[in-house]
Amino acid sequence: MLPFSSTKPSTSFFHFPPFLPSFFHSVSLPLLLNPPKSSHLRFLPLPLRIRSIDAAQPYDYESQLLSQHLKSQSLKIAIIGFGNFAQFLAKTLSRQGHTLLAYSRTNHGGAAKELGVTFYTNPHDLCESHPEVLILCTSILSSEKVLKSFPFQRLKRSTLFVDVLSVKEFAKNILLKYLPLEFDILCTHPMFGPESGKNSWVGLPFVYDKVRIGNEEERINRCDKFLDIFAKEGCRMVEMSCAEHDRYAAGSQFVTHTMGRVLEKFGLESSPINTKGYETLLDLVENTAGDSFELYYGLFMYNQNAMEQLERLDMAFEAIKKELFGKLHQVYRRQLFGTVEGSEERPKIQKLLHNGAPLEPSKDTMEQERS
Repeated sequence: MLPFSSTKPSTSFFHFPPFLPSFFHSVSLPLLLNPPKSSHLRFLPLPLRIRSIDAAQPYDYESQLLSQHLKSQSLKIAIIGFGNFAQFLAKTLSRQGHTLLAYSRTNHGGAAKELGVTFYTNPHDLCESHPEVLILCTSILSSEKVLKSFPFQRLKRSTLFVDVLSVKEFAKNILLKYLPLEFDILCTHPMFGPESGKNSWVGLPFVYDKVRIGNEEERINRCDKFLDIFAKEGCRMVEMSCAEHDRYAAGSQFVTHTMGRVLEKFGLESSPINTKGYETLLDLVENTAGDSFELYYGLFMYNQNAMEQLERLDMAFEAIKKELFGKLHQVYRRQLFGTVEGSEERPKIQKLLHNGAPLEPSKDTMEQERS
């Protein structure tokens, strides 16, 4: 409000209509009905004094609607275990406007504060905040131990429980074993991490299985809201069963981690003449080396398909060695004994079946070899 006063009293004041907002009514601005002539204006003293300052707040209907929409789409999410991967997820969840809580045995209060996350050192206090969604973000090896001692009785009975473990059959079984029947269960696997997803999540696969979701509309919508977090970031949403996930993951994720760790043990190093293929191998080592050995061990220990893939890798390496040594033997034989051109036998490549067993030769082939 900017009331002004003049040393010369005025005979009348202008009054604002009553239908205008109240902050207009607080403005008192005296106006003279018989203003002096222009020649006398320079002699008219008008000392002004600012008594108070006020500003009208803008009323933006569109921004209010947007705020209400974002609030309706936001979730109250608690994260159990606030390590490297959990903090990586929290950055995006916080940016999208969700309310985040976190609990971890290790004190990550400083990191949580930077991300706008309320950190709890006691799981009972976290549960009493009644989050809508809980994300299990512990290591594979410690997941069952955490679930055994977690105070689920302090949560709402319809809470949605989500896991992001890299093995899904194991996660599904322990969640069904320890969670109350009233809890909803969503098994997920963001198939990317702080390295592969540091720039963007666009096109990266997000696998999920709605293991147990209630029939109420509110619970279905809550599950969809959570999945929409990743869909908004451009993830490739893939719905499949936990068993199917583990079968595919053993042939992709576990093999990838195995080759990365083998090359790391090999001592792969950059050189001034790196080729594109060699750069790809270096990137593989960098991506897998950032993950703990406990994660890799969990991929092996809790995925029943991992042993089969490890055996197939070993057999494939042995087959390559035999092919190389077989070729070398032919060269030595030709140099020592000499052979007719074109008469030497071609090296036999041992092929593997899908389950890792060597392909048995046909009866015709065996008879030809005997003759």
